[in-house]
Amino acid sequence: MTRDMRPPAPPPSAPTTGHGLSAPFTKACDQPLCGPAGEPDFAAIQASPEFTRLRRRLRLFVFPMSALFFCWYLTFALLSAYGHEFMRRKAVGEINVGTLFGLLQFLSTIMIVVTYARFAKKRLDPQVDRIREQVRADAEVGRK
Repeated sequence: MTRDMRPPAPPPSAPTTGHGLSAPFTKACDQPLCGPAGEPDFAAIQASPEFTRLRRRLRLFVFPMSALFFCWYLTFALLSAYGHEFMRRKAVGEINVGTLFGLLQFLSTIMIVVTYARFAKKRLDPQVDRIREQVRADAEVGRK
């Protein structure tokens, strides 16, 4: 099979580099975020600088937090599988280190959820609201 392997075409409203490749970071999108009937133009929204900043901000939180939790979980799993003596040690009364590590998994998960909720409320939600307002404003202009 010899198929022509080309990169996917950018959405019609996305700026391009001249090589057929999408370049969302090069300049601001001048396209309206709504069509003539007032419906959202999702390709234009996705290509907008505000949406690009929103996705970048989200990635800068999610990827490091996921990597950190994965390392913590992997440590727990490996110690459970290969560090029997360490995990068997008594910590407090009849509670051993393995039980404490298991409980700390739940605690760390809850901490991540609370941290993300605070992050989203403080950093992501205002940006989402700005994007929604831009779409609403463009929809009002499109209806007139």
